[in-house]
Amino acid sequence: MKLRVLFFSVLTDITGTGEVVLEMPRESASVADLLVRLFDRWPRLREWDRSLLVAVDQVYARRDAPLHDNAEVAVMPPVQGG
Repeated sequence: MKLRVLFFSVLTDITGTGEVVLEMPRESASVADLLVRLFDRWPRLREWDRSLLVAVDQVYARRDAPLHDNAEVAVMPPVQGG
């Protein structure tokens, strides 16, 4: 399954990119599975694990949410007001 993963704010500094296309090896992957893969690729992301917000196709998603082929997954730090 192919996913388009978007990073925002400080996460772009950690990953060095605002967007990446990833192939997930399983057809039944969840948000949690994707995060494990991202943490393996960019270990510094793990520091943000407890506060990351994730949206799938522009809808906030829990970690147990299933992913689907060609999903757009946004990974964001906590939202701060101003």
